[in-house]
Amino acid sequence: QVQLVESGGGLVQAGGSLRLSCAASGRTFATLGISWFRQAPGKEREFVAAVVWTGRDTNYADSVKGRFTISKDVAKNTVYLQMNSLKPEDTAVYYCAARAFGSGSQSRHDYTYWGQGTQVTVSS
Repeated sequence: QVQLVESGGGLVQAGGSLRLSCAASGRTFATLGISWFRQAPGKEREFVAAVVWTGRDTNYADSVKGRFTISKDVAKNTVYLQMNSLKPEDTAVYYCAARAFGSGSQSRHDYTYWGQGTQVTVSS
């Protein structure tokens, strides 16, 4: 089993920045591929960013490329999502998800473990 706990959400003005954290426990962190998804009210949960289990490769949704950066810190058992130049359309609940030896899939169906989510609200 893997437990995921997100933190770092909050209220920020458009153009601002936030850093989300996803702390993992329960399984060798180094073997986990971890992604961020988000879900806005009335919308489907969508892919945001992924880091492959090796930590060497990442991929991003087109809507966040150039603004968001995902990184994996094995020493701290934590994955970060640095979000810059935030827009009101980034408002959502952000979830981290994990899969053993995950290769960066953008499909939510490919992930075994999920956190409870953290709210991000961007005001205009």
